[in-house]
Amino acid sequence: MATEIQDIWNEFYNELKSYVTKIIHNEMDTDDIMQEVFVKVIHNIDKIKKSTNLQQYLYAIVRNTLFDYQRKYLQSSDCYIPETLENEEYQSLNPIISDRLKTFIDMLPEKYREALIYSEIRGLSQKALAAKLNISYSGAKSRVQRGREKLKEQLLACCAFEHDKYGNIMDVEKK
Repeated sequence: MATEIQDIWNEFYNELKSYVTKIIHNEMDTDDIMQEVFVKVIHNIDKIKKSTNLQQYLYAIVRNTLFDYQRKYLQSSDCYIPETLENEEYQSLNPIISDRLKTFIDMLPEKYREALIYSEIRGLSQKALAAKLNISYSGAKSRVQRGREKLKEQLLACCAFEHDKYGNIMDVEKK
């Protein structure tokens, strides 16, 4: 069993760590998350052996660990966990990226995530967003714009997109 875990470590550690680093941007937290990922790998080695797609299974562990990290971080900072989108709401988005988009939006800082959910997904105007969040109109515009920029940075760091001549996303591949 130790050899199998060592093989998984040797084959996937750098790839997974790179993925986590692009999202977290903090070396110490990245190391903690990677340690937690491989503790989960050790505890779930029997399930992993039965998995038909090892890489997909490992990325699921990483995503769940990132969500746990985010929850812990928000709670330790005396922040509330904001309203997030339901899976159905993402389905109205581009089907090629909708399953990935939820992960990236959920990883944004709370104020940008909330602004994007209300304005971009639920269609709330930026004036209405300002009223809902009790901030100025220019503050709402700024949050939406910064949220878009942060989301774009995350997506471009992780994935390569193929567009048609109209700019619509036709395909996406992991970098």
